Amino acid sequence: MPMARIAVSHIMAAIQKVQAMDMPRRIAMADEIYQAQPHMLASCLVHKQMGVDERAVNMLLNILLVCFQAMKESPYHWPLISAEDQERYLQRHLGAVRFSEEMTDPVAGDQARRQYVGSNPEQPLLAYVMNENNRWLADVAQRGAEAESDKYVMMAAVNLVNCIAYAQADAICA
Repeated sequence: MPMARIAVSHIMAAIQKVQAMDMPRRIAMADEIYQAQPHMLASCLVHKQMGVDERAVNMLLNILLVCFQAMKESPYHWPLISAEDQERYLQRHLGAVRFSEEMTDPVAGDQARRQYVGSNPEQPLLAYVMNENNRWLADVAQRGAEAESDKYVMMAAVNLVNCIAYAQADAICA
């Protein structure tokens, strides 16, 4: 497995920077994302138009802010991630999930899921997103606010990681 281009230190710095942002700075960063990665921003904002709970959309947008800041922290230049890229990686993810869920042997299904997750080139970023998804789901369960759209929000969050993980980023020469 190749080494992650976004290290834990990049993610930690991104989390700290995003948490320290006030609303005007978050909006400014969303504008920056719109300029650099408009399709990634659209993939989060579309959930609001689909009637997804505002808390879920905000959680997804926060993940996007951290992912984008982590991309900036890394020593790479990231290409435009197109809508086609997003669809391709979403279909890849859904195929892997379906494959593992359709296995008749639950142990084999678990192994297939572990192998899929373990093969993601951006393990630290995926771990951050999965942790955020789990925290959000725990909050949703505590409030008794589960919704069918929850799975789409989680898939969108993981797809952000997959798009970053498989993008052909170039190392920035110093």
